[in-house]
Amino acid sequence: MPGAVVRGSSLLLASILSAHLGLAAAAVAQQTVVTLAPSAAAEPMTGRLFVIFARGADREPRFLAGSYTGSVPFYGMDVSGWKPGTTTRVGASVPGFPFDNLTQMPAGDYYVQALLNVYTQYHRADGHTVWVHADQWEGQHWAVSPGNLVSEVVKVHFDPKARTAVQLVLTRKLPPLAPPADTRWVKHVKIQSERLSKFWGAPVYIGATVLVPRDFDDASSRRYPAVYIQGHFGLAAPFGFTETADGRGAVAGRPRGVDTVWDATPTSARESGEEFATSWMRDDFPRFVAITWQHPTPYYDDSYAVNSVNNGPYQDALLLELVPELERRFHLIPEANARFLTGGSTGGWECAALQIQRPDFFGGAWCLYPDPVDFRRNQTVNIYADSNAFYPNNAQAPVPERSMSRTTEGQDLLSFRFMSRLEAVLGDKARSGQQYDAWDAAYGPIDAEGYPRRLWDRQTGVIDKEVAAYWHDHGDDLTWYLRQNWPRVGPLVAGKLHVYVGDMDNYYLNLGVYLMEQETAKLDNPKADFTFEYGRPMKPHGWQPFTNAELIRMMDAFRQTRATTQ
Repeated sequence: MPGAVVRGSSLLLASILSAHLGLAAAAVAQQTVVTLAPSAAAEPMTGRLFVIFARGADREPRFLAGSYTGSVPFYGMDVSGWKPGTTTRVGASVPGFPFDNLTQMPAGDYYVQALLNVYTQYHRADGHTVWVHADQWEGQHWAVSPGNLVSEVVKVHFDPKARTAVQLVLTRKLPPLAPPADTRWVKHVKIQSERLSKFWGAPVYIGATVLVPRDFDDASSRRYPAVYIQGHFGLAAPFGFTETADGRGAVAGRPRGVDTVWDATPTSARESGEEFATSWMRDDFPRFVAITWQHPTPYYDDSYAVNSVNNGPYQDALLLELVPELERRFHLIPEANARFLTGGSTGGWECAALQIQRPDFFGGAWCLYPDPVDFRRNQTVNIYADSNAFYPNNAQAPVPERSMSRTTEGQDLLSFRFMSRLEAVLGDKARSGQQYDAWDAAYGPIDAEGYPRRLWDRQTGVIDKEVAAYWHDHGDDLTWYLRQNWPRVGPLVAGKLHVYVGDMDNYYLNLGVYLMEQETAKLDNPKADFTFEYGRPMKPHGWQPFTNAELIRMMDAFRQTRATTQ
């Protein structure tokens, strides 16, 4: 963490517990008093205010909060029209995670920090006015989002029994993030979407990171097939490729294709970075262009590549605006049998959805451990038959809560209730930036205020059956969509879908895949001819039976076969 933990400015001396605050602290419940410094904001601010408590000083608390695994205690509340120079009290009624409120905090020494996740007002084309966090090309990561306001870190001794008050001052605005530079191998594209900007009433951007093949020449007339890798927002090169000082390829850091929200640790045949880069640059390696999309929304780091009443027409923007621009700039072959898909988890669902919903546009999809493809198994919840996301139907107390995460040995790690609590603290009106709110924004209807209508109540778990019906009827239950539309889409998608998932996927995503396989096996005229493979035994989230280099070779062979049979 840069600098000292406690700064010496006159403003921040007031941040430490002091004798004159003792009287106020004795008169009220546990609280943190946060001041919005005029130096940090020149106008009233609206957003989500967090106060974060960490035990250690190694990193700023803002980097340690907000995850469902290992999160330090934090508390969140909305502020509206907060004027510079005034204070806001985060008291015992403010919800927290993992502790419900400040009264439950264990006594001890803490390093405390406040952060304001700033909201922007949008006047949308549908007539709704909403306040949401405008992504700053950081992928909805509020801890680093440019323009968000933070306090310095203050060390305090917090004791609920002593009715402690802590004072913090928002003094600093987070700076812009430096965009990565283009290299010989890796190019970055960012364009303003006309469709999305019209929907939101303000500029909205989409983009891509492009890995070009060996011998790529801007002036060449040669054209290439493309593999579109779906996944969470990120500016790293496709398949993790990075360029070394000598211009050769290498891979550093976490492999692409691993879903960072689910925090998976893959066990697969994925090659090392050096092996992939070596394959990519071989003379005999298929000449493809590899592309990852960037399409964050105000609700998540990724739009799920669908048209949504909450997010806007992202699928249209990606396919009708971004892809043509990429095909123009990088000499791509503009036909279905030269556009291929892959991705894992969130990206695995997008991979399947794009191939199923737009079988005329894409030529084949290799989809890894996808998010629920059948909402009868939305992880462990049947959104149509179950009445509550937290408990099984007709459960008699005491009853174990429904699990949404497990080890590969079947040990429960996380419940639906616990994850829902985290999202409720991170943001109301589906503004948490987390998984369940992302699904509500992508798949669900709009509420009377213009925000996503949640599938289940985050406090009680009660499922809204009207929302469940909407998910069902609007084409995002992929198994149902195939059954209902097979006479139209069957001839275009047959043989193109390949799905891979571990039999002990940590988030139960194999359950939806089983149902899709069972249902599509019944389809006829033509036969679906889809591929389903399950990692056995005990393969987790992140399992993949081939290397990325092998995957591209498979796509190339598939493309050539389809070209000779069509």
